[in-house]
Amino acid sequence: MNVSLRFRLSIMMLLEYFIWGAWYVTLGTWLATSLHFSGQEIGLAAGTTAVGAIIAPFFVGLVADRLFKTQRVLAVLHLAGAALLFFASAQISFLPFYSIVLVYCLFFMPTLALTNSLAFRQMQSPQEQFGSIRVVGSCGWILAGLLVGTLGLEATAVPMRIAALASLVMGIYCLTLPDTPPLARAAKLSLNSIFPREAVHLLRGRSMMIFVLASFLICIPLQFYYAFTNLFLNQAGVNNAASKMTGGQISELLCMVMIPWFFRRLGVKYMLAAGMFAWVARYFFFAYGNADAKMWMLWAGILLHGICYDFFFVTGQIYIDRKAPANLRASAQGLITFITYGLGMFVGSWLSGAVATHYTLSIAQGKMTYDWRAIWMFSAVTSVVILVLFLFSFSDKQAEAESRLPNPEEASLQI
Repeated sequence: MNVSLRFRLSIMMLLEYFIWGAWYVTLGTWLATSLHFSGQEIGLAAGTTAVGAIIAPFFVGLVADRLFKTQRVLAVLHLAGAALLFFASAQISFLPFYSIVLVYCLFFMPTLALTNSLAFRQMQSPQEQFGSIRVVGSCGWILAGLLVGTLGLEATAVPMRIAALASLVMGIYCLTLPDTPPLARAAKLSLNSIFPREAVHLLRGRSMMIFVLASFLICIPLQFYYAFTNLFLNQAGVNNAASKMTGGQISELLCMVMIPWFFRRLGVKYMLAAGMFAWVARYFFFAYGNADAKMWMLWAGILLHGICYDFFFVTGQIYIDRKAPANLRASAQGLITFITYGLGMFVGSWLSGAVATHYTLSIAQGKMTYDWRAIWMFSAVTSVVILVLFLFSFSDKQAEAESRLPNPEEASLQI
């Protein structure tokens, strides 16, 4: 791949994840502090991305794979997304806001798969080249957090307008990306073409079924973090919380480098268990930390994100890749994404909102305060139960015997 193409694809990833990081991280803080939405409403708003993840495989399978060029689909989705984000930022009541953000996520979530697909199509050796380009996307998320936090915009509608502007830039930029025509014009769209029957049959294996069930369940407490952490840190008195939260993405990048080493020594089961245990530890730190003497506990909870995400989700992607036949790997990964980031996080968004509403302490001048210790301990206990069930039920000796990564680039492909 020449330097020019690498640069163009890297800018695409930077903008893609800058957009998401700009509006999503501080969403709960703005909705609670300025618009005075309830915990249930905040959870539902955060869960719009999960609804988008549920429909994304069908959209990609119909539109991008069969009808239109990928770069043009991306341009249309992001240009429409820019308008939707701007209109959403002007809403002051829940139903109009939720409706617009839901439509926006139906547009945005498919672009995550489409940017990956476009990048893969332009590479001669995706296994060696994709990781170094995708990591620029994480840098875009970090940049968005630093910008919003440093400017003190967390409780305002401005982050969503920044995301709208970035989406406008991205939409125009996509028109300059390399030509990527559809590959399956003549193919007929069906549920089986998106989630082949053979891929679904992989779930019949005991270890695979337990892994998928655990992945679904762990995404439920995961949504507590995404929906409420920034609001929690702000109410706890943490200065520049959005910038501090980027420490989670930095730790994620560092843990990606460590995955091959740990994978060889721990194997599949205990890598997955370590990721789940990190969730337990993170919520415990949040429950008992504060912005004063115990600020280190809040930092620990933030920095555990690398282990939380990489040790479970990236290891899980590697596990799926090794269990599925070569011709079913993409379909199997799509199915797991549908179950976890779609169904799991949708359930988590509803439950997190219900729990936050249940533990609302007071409403003064429209502003709500919460029993954060109870909320985080609920998340911690839920994670403990899932971890224990996983440890006593999951066994895959064949996968553990083969748990060896030839080189770090293989891990980077899964990220």
